[in-house]
Amino acid sequence: MFDVDRYLRRIGCDGMTGVDLETLRTLQKRHLMAIPYNSLAYSVDDGIEIVDLDDDEVFEKTIVDGQGGACYHLNRMFHRLLAELGYDVSLLAGSTAEGRQNFGTDIEHMFNRVTLDGDEWLVDVGYPGPTYVEPVRVGDEVQRQYGSQFRIVDHEGGFALQRRGAATRWGVTYTFTTKARQWSDWKELEDNFRELVADSGRTDTQEVLCGRAFGDGQVFLRQRRHLTVRNGREQVRTITDDNEHRMLLDRILSGDDLD
Repeated sequence: MFDVDRYLRRIGCDGMTGVDLETLRTLQKRHLMAIPYNSLAYSVDDGIEIVDLDDDEVFEKTIVDGQGGACYHLNRMFHRLLAELGYDVSLLAGSTAEGRQNFGTDIEHMFNRVTLDGDEWLVDVGYPGPTYVEPVRVGDEVQRQYGSQFRIVDHEGGFALQRRGAATRWGVTYTFTTKARQWSDWKELEDNFRELVADSGRTDTQEVLCGRAFGDGQVFLRQRRHLTVRNGREQVRTITDDNEHRMLLDRILSGDDLD
C-alpha cells in the first residue's frame, strides 16, 4: 500500500513534508541516491505495462524493497509522492535520440514539472544517464549543479534540455514540451515496446542499464560500459571481466561504497 511516511523514510527524508524549493531539492537528490534506475527490476517476461500499473505493487517493489525500475516506475511514484505532499505537479513527456530510434515515438521519457512560487521546475528521478540531481528551473539561464551545467533551449516548437560537463561540450539530454500529460499518453510507447519484445530477431530487449546518484555525482552501467560522473567530470570504462561486471552491478543496485 502506498504510504507517504514509508516513502519518505525509505529515501532518508523522514518528516520532510514542506512544500518549498529546498525540500523539493532534497527529495529529488535523496531519491536518486536511495533508489536506483534498474532495467532488470521488471522482466519483459512478466509483460509490458506502462499505462495501467498498480501503484501499490510498484511502490512495494520499486520503493520499499529498493529494487528501482524505469522512468515510468520511478517518476510515477515520485509524482504521487509530491502530489500527496501538496505540490502542484504534472507529468511531462520527453524524448531521447535513442528512444526515438528504438520506439518511434516522441512520448517516451516520463518525468515531472512542479509549479512553485510562480516558477516551473523540471523534476526527474528516472533518467539513466548524466543529468540534473536537483530541480532545474524552466528559464533561459545556465544552471550549475555539482560541476555540471544545464540549460533549456528552444527546439522544434518545444524545448531541449542540454548538459555540459566540466570537460565536455553541450549535448542534448532529452527534448520535451511543457504540455501536461496523462498516463494514457504513453499507450503508443507501450504498444511499440510490446512489438519490439515480440520480435524474435531482437536480442537487446532486456539490456543491463542501471544508475544511481551519490554525494557529488552519479554512476551508470549500460551493458559493459561503466560511466562515473564526479564533480562534472566523466570517466568511462569498458568492463571485460565478468566478475568485475557483477561487482559493479551489485554496487550500483545496492548503493554500497559509491563514494
